[in-house]
Amino acid sequence: MAEISAATVMKLRKMSGQGMMDCKKALQECDGDPEAAMDMLRKKGAATLAKRADRETSEGVVVGNLSDDGKTGILATLQCETDFVAKSEDFVAVAQKLGDYALACEADEGADNVMETELDGVKFSQLFSDLVSKTGEKTAVGEYQKYRLDGPGVIEIYIHFNHKAGTMVQIDADSDATAGSEQVRQAAMDTAMHVTATNPMGLDESTIDPSILEKEKEIASEQFKGKPPQVVEKILEGKMRKFFEDNCLISQPFVKDDSKTVGEMVAQAGKAAGGDAKIRRFVRFDIG
Repeated sequence: MAEISAATVMKLRKMSGQGMMDCKKALQECDGDPEAAMDMLRKKGAATLAKRADRETSEGVVVGNLSDDGKTGILATLQCETDFVAKSEDFVAVAQKLGDYALACEADEGADNVMETELDGVKFSQLFSDLVSKTGEKTAVGEYQKYRLDGPGVIEIYIHFNHKAGTMVQIDADSDATAGSEQVRQAAMDTAMHVTATNPMGLDESTIDPSILEKEKEIASEQFKGKPPQVVEKILEGKMRKFFEDNCLISQPFVKDDSKTVGEMVAQAGKAAGGDAKIRRFVRFDIG
């Protein structure tokens, strides 16, 4: 077995972030070759993922990032098995880098696309593998979404203080002046905060899963079975109207001022800025 110098062990430790004993063992098995030992440690990470494939990744963080010009935004999750690892320095560092890699990713969705994205000659999959080999836990980029402005508008992101939930919102406007106004930017942030708190099913009636609507109608119809059809129809109309008010973002009472809906709040912000503004879309991710 080749004699491994302390300097070589320290070099590999700096490269990998692994413990001294793990680095020394890998170097001994690779005849003192740091690059081969590094590959071995990365394979250890892949083996860990395979071994723990059936484990749940119910902890982690939500990550958001905006481009410098504000025209592109991303929301993603980095997930692991335990809260202890989620709060570790190594995990937090990779989560922060995930925001940069996701922003650089050419695709608008799909965790696998982020994995293959490269910055400064390093793929995110490499950072990911190194993290897994350090923590020994199953880890995953659970979700990823990118928004790009294709006209006047604003993208805002709100991450809850515990990093367990977050929302990205896009508001379209009639002009760059309206979109860039303080009123509309604040409305976008308020909308993102509202979504994070209330978790609406969709933006409006057209974005609710039809199967959910049918189930709601079925339940309501069963409750009033035996009543005249015209009476049941009126009851259903009222119940579905209330359902949409409760579950569609634009129809929900705004959490900061329930005298107006979220849709009205955004429209008023646009008007105050001298133009028009409306919510185009949103995405919300949470952990657990």
